[in-house]
Amino acid sequence: MSNSMKPMRAVRGIFQSLCITFLLFTCGVLSAQNQAHRVRNIVLVHGAWADGSGWKGVYDILVKDGFNVSMVQEPETSFKDDVAATKRVLALQDGPCILVAHSYGGAVITEAGTDSSVAGLVYIAAHMPDAGENEADDGKKFPSDLSKSGAIKKTPDGFTYIDPAQFHELFAADLSTEQAAFMARSQVFNFADNFKAVITAAAWRTKPSWMLVAGSDRTISPELERWYAERATSHKVEVPGASHVVYISHPKEVAALIVEAASRAQ
Repeated sequence: MSNSMKPMRAVRGIFQSLCITFLLFTCGVLSAQNQAHRVRNIVLVHGAWADGSGWKGVYDILVKDGFNVSMVQEPETSFKDDVAATKRVLALQDGPCILVAHSYGGAVITEAGTDSSVAGLVYIAAHMPDAGENEADDGKKFPSDLSKSGAIKKTPDGFTYIDPAQFHELFAADLSTEQAAFMARSQVFNFADNFKAVITAAAWRTKPSWMLVAGSDRTISPELERWYAERATSHKVEVPGASHVVYISHPKEVAALIVEAASRAQ
């Protein structure tokens, strides 16, 4: 190599190093900007026959990613009580939030999500009724295996539960036998009339929404979940092979959709 070429190679090397440094700096700035502009409050709402503890895997991921995460413990004694419990937690948020629900909880957040603190709604294998509708009637559009099975039992005072002997296959097929058995025996009985509660105002009509479809859901038909998402023009993702409790069996995919909503809702 001639002596005249050496300075040129040195200058080119310095220029390339500066370009790489600038690129890394720009990526860091953009990442920081995305972090700064995303909604940081997440409120998680469980579904029927369950409680907030099922969100543990999703909660851990979101908290590690810097989100402020709250969980609603619905009493399931009436739809009105469940909406009130959700609004009670929304009132504690220090800014805009993403409201997330599983299953029956979808009807709850559809009603409660009109609250001014809610920037977006995420439905995880959930019902998504419109104003004037209820989830029981919507479910008849695409009947699920659970609805046709006779596994939903009722207590003398009007509360429902799933026959523990059929809980694993119809509600939580992609969990271990031991975990499904524990969930079956720790069910929160849900008042039967909750499924017939009529929505007065559908939050997804005025706010952005996301839907995660559980591909092998036997509690709510995947076809109904897809239909809900199409009607609401929701951002939709699907987890093939997932059971109804996709939020427990696939927490990474569920958390990723919530992060997307938090990044795009504003």
